[in-house]
Amino acid sequence: MLSKRIIPCLDVRDGKLTKGIKFKQNIDIGDPVESARIYYEQGADEIVFYDITASHEGRGIMLKVVEKVASQIFIPFSVGGGIASVQDMKDVLLAGAEKISINSAAVKNPSLITEGAELFGSQCIVVGMDVLKVPPSQHIPSGYEVVIHGGRKPTGLDALKWAQKVESLGAGEICLNSIDADGTKQGYELNLTKLIAEQVRIPVIASGGAGHPEHMVEAVTTGKASAALIASIVHYGEWSIPDIKKYMHQKGVKVRIVW
Repeated sequence: MLSKRIIPCLDVRDGKLTKGIKFKQNIDIGDPVESARIYYEQGADEIVFYDITASHEGRGIMLKVVEKVASQIFIPFSVGGGIASVQDMKDVLLAGAEKISINSAAVKNPSLITEGAELFGSQCIVVGMDVLKVPPSQHIPSGYEVVIHGGRKPTGLDALKWAQKVESLGAGEICLNSIDADGTKQGYELNLTKLIAEQVRIPVIASGGAGHPEHMVEAVTTGKASAALIASIVHYGEWSIPDIKKYMHQKGVKVRIVW
């Protein structure tokens, strides 16, 4: 059995680490470069970096900040936000990322997934999915809709159908973020996570809602996720990564322990 991964998420706005609730009311809370270094030293399995306003503002990602983060860590590093072309992907990889996360651009241009996978390998291509719970309908039978532009624009896409499509197009991983749970610290949206994880063959990262290590345990057991994305729980110093992993280990979850 593969170890379950714990992945701190750095949401970055104007070069600063920021955090919100349900994609709103963001406040700046620190320096992403310093935070990345601390999480790496604590034993994080990967780091995810999102330039959260790049797509909405119609600009490219802040490559200088990406380079600074990459210089501080020696674990897989995934970067997303404002990546809209193969050239953007190349620029981010050259800046030090190992993985590229595309979200809004993938919805607008699904062929970008295939182009990226063919050029850089499927293992490099992570498709981010920001998902909102909605009443089930003919077009959205799962009751979960994909939204883009940082949660600002509904797409009419059913989350399950989209997940299956991005897998078929060559994505190597899905980062599944529940907007309803984001920042609430009340736990992941387990029904959504399990629904997607059981219907695709590629790894699914659970995202949105972590407030206690038990939530990570639930995400990778009940939710069938391969990894858990975390933010507030570590940004505000409520739990350290070593303590989270010790808790998960004690609950019988296989994790990479750094004592």
